[in-house]
Amino acid sequence: MKIVVAFFAALVILASCSTDSSNTSVNPNANYFYPLDTIPKVYLFRDVSNGLDEFFQRIYLLTDSEGSHLIVETYSSDGRITEALNYNIDSLDIMDHMVVNRSGEKTKAEVFKTKLIPFDENEETWFATRFQGFLDSTLILKEIKRNIIGTEFSHKVLDKKVPTIKMKDKVRMTNFNPFTKKETVLEGESINYFAKGYGLIEWHTPDKKVHYRLEKVMKQEDWIKLMSR
Repeated sequence: MKIVVAFFAALVILASCSTDSSNTSVNPNANYFYPLDTIPKVYLFRDVSNGLDEFFQRIYLLTDSEGSHLIVETYSSDGRITEALNYNIDSLDIMDHMVVNRSGEKTKAEVFKTKLIPFDENEETWFATRFQGFLDSTLILKEIKRNIIGTEFSHKVLDKKVPTIKMKDKVRMTNFNPFTKKETVLEGESINYFAKGYGLIEWHTPDKKVHYRLEKVMKQEDWIKLMSR
């Protein structure tokens, strides 16, 4: 954990710029996406049904030789990174997907379908990525098909009402063993809320047995202190 804390402490020093207004997106729902800020923000999500379950998202804008893109990293409650999505700012399509494998190593997933943020209510996006499974020799193909099912309604975000759109995900996970040729498939749905100026602020299964909500937006340095305790 000390190595993780030291790594992010160094990033705090490097990330000293603010929002870059020159970065714009052609996606009409960009206002409901995460803020484009080079200063990292950390979102704390807590399970409404089980208050002890939580996870974090670390969000920041990065500009390199390929242009500007937004990184959304997901961390477990103890500060271990589990995956990261790299979004193209122009279209909000996925450029790269990183997944931590069963050995705790960061691995680059194969991305077959790149669309995750619909342009309008008539579009169904398709995101498909393949990565190492949790058992030896297995691979997982994860597919998300997403539709907008509600627009411009007011939703509570951190004790205030914010314009929000609602999306429904149809998720399909195929666990495949390339040697035995056996596969198992799991399917499910989730409802996701994206608020103007915040991005994802809440998601739940249709029966709400799993229900995570944004509880706090933290500065990166405050999160580092929290993880170092």
